[in-house]
Amino acid sequence: MSEYSKALSSYERSLEIRKTALPPNHPDFAQSHNNIGSVYNNMGEYSKALSSYERSLEIQKITLSPNHPDFAQSHNNIGLVYNNMGEYSKALSLYERSLEIQKIALPPNHPDLATSYSNIGIVYDKMGEYSKALSLYERAFDIDKKALPPNHPDLASDYNNI
Repeated sequence: MSEYSKALSSYERSLEIRKTALPPNHPDFAQSHNNIGSVYNNMGEYSKALSSYERSLEIQKITLSPNHPDFAQSHNNIGLVYNNMGEYSKALSLYERSLEIQKIALPPNHPDLATSYSNIGIVYDKMGEYSKALSLYERAFDIDKKALPPNHPDLASDYNNI
């Protein structure tokens, strides 16, 4: 609903409750920081988003196995912020790390892999490397075509990207 101040307030209240109810490095803290980071990213407050996402990643390093899918999501989210900031080489590195983790943690036709290929393609597109972007967009489409129903909106995005 784009009511970011309300969302932020709720997520911060959730974090405060977790601080009183859970041990200091509980994995739920990572989720709280991730949610707060998403709000800040949507608000265009990228330094605050980065700080929240990086705190989430720090907690995950302590509480999760190195190839857990949540790690991929955290790298993706940090990459998204750098992409929004126009720091494409940093975004690319983080998106690629996310994809590496997903290739280990997920089945080969999982839609999250398609999203990662698309995100990497978007960065290459913005960098003017159109043949690399196209190849990645086509990979994303191939996965989505197998994994999703034929009228799924992600397929429309794939066609749009191509």
